[in-house]
Amino acid sequence: MVGDYKRSKFLAERVALEFARGGLPVVIVNPTAPVGDHDVKPTPTGKIVADFLSGDMPAFIDTGLNVVDVRDVAAGHLQACQLGRAGERYILGSENLTLAEIFAKLAKITGRKAPTVRLPYAVAWCAGVCSTAWAEVTGTPPRVPLNGVRMARKKMWVTHEKARRELGFSLVRPRRR
Repeated sequence: MVGDYKRSKFLAERVALEFARGGLPVVIVNPTAPVGDHDVKPTPTGKIVADFLSGDMPAFIDTGLNVVDVRDVAAGHLQACQLGRAGERYILGSENLTLAEIFAKLAKITGRKAPTVRLPYAVAWCAGVCSTAWAEVTGTPPRVPLNGVRMARKKMWVTHEKARRELGFSLVRPRRR
């Protein structure tokens, strides 16, 4: 587990599964990387989009993640409450994409240019070390969080097939404009 946040989610899931083994009707959902409206903080995935939109993404690392519309995640939570089996986990995801593919999609939607410079992992890691150390000195969030770089080392691709099969989790929802 990379970072305190990921570790805390993993440990909380273990406790929830223990409750399920004890007979409580616990169903677990694991959303992948949700994107969508009202991500005001933003989440790490939302920050990628916000940085792209502000032109503050000059380069990228070769990684991949599974992105999902936040509205599909909300529907998946309801489906899990209604149809999920106690003690089971369901991945609420959508499409496995490289970061370059995500930027290409954002470029097509917005008309902005996608970054074309791909950083080697070692360069990104060094930037993460420096940025994270500087953040500790200044008390500001790191521009390149080292934990994010570490997670990016591996493509985080998954399938939502179990949620589709058992919950009816569907990504083809009518979108309001």
